[in-house]
Amino acid sequence: MKLTGNTIFITGGGSGIGRALAEALHHLGNKVIISGRRKERLEEVLSANPGMSAVELDIQDLSSIEATSKQLIQDFPELNVLFNNAGIMLFDEAVGVINEEILISTVSTNLLGPIRITSSLIEHLKSKEDAVIINTTSAVGFIPYAATAIYSATKAALHSYTLSQRYLLKDTTVKVLEIIPPGVQTELMTDLSKDPHAMPLEDFIKETIRLLGTDTEEVIVEQAKMIRDQQGSNEGAFVTQLNDMASQI
Repeated sequence: MKLTGNTIFITGGGSGIGRALAEALHHLGNKVIISGRRKERLEEVLSANPGMSAVELDIQDLSSIEATSKQLIQDFPELNVLFNNAGIMLFDEAVGVINEEILISTVSTNLLGPIRITSSLIEHLKSKEDAVIINTTSAVGFIPYAATAIYSATKAALHSYTLSQRYLLKDTTVKVLEIIPPGVQTELMTDLSKDPHAMPLEDFIKETIRLLGTDTEEVIVEQAKMIRDQQGSNEGAFVTQLNDMASQI
């Protein structure tokens, strides 16, 4: 995709990967609009990045999505990039009684949210000559982290949905990209922000921006490639290996 001259809407832009990518794209000369539920986080980002814009959005609420989409099209008619980045990652118990609140909030945020916001904006995006949908999935959507089974499952589902979107939009002006992060040192989970095995956020952003500027459809930093490439008849063994290693950290 082109790295400058876009009008970009980024969900989950108040912290972590979303904020860092929003800032990087803003500095490259794009008009960037971020969203999130926490107004104070959005204001903090705007204060640090003059010229950036923000809208409040509850990605779990369909009515909020529909209202925000209408506002975006009205206020930013040149919008040509939708960046589905909002996500939550919580521990769950796939071997026990699932916490219903964790189940509903994770599926609503990580899977239903991107599907709904894309649905609300897709006809507008089709009207642009150079439009892009970017979905942030995860390496654990390919080899799941068992302690966050629901999160891993939503990212696997979003990867599948992305493949369908890309195929169905192949004859339109809309490109569909997928960013597949490894563990990155962010606030997504408390242990990730301090995990020495996770990729430093600054390094992840630098490599991701470079790859976004190429013709690739899957933006995969080097640290994520090994996991992305392990699908196949032996994936069960790799799931065991990866999760055994994670339990020892």
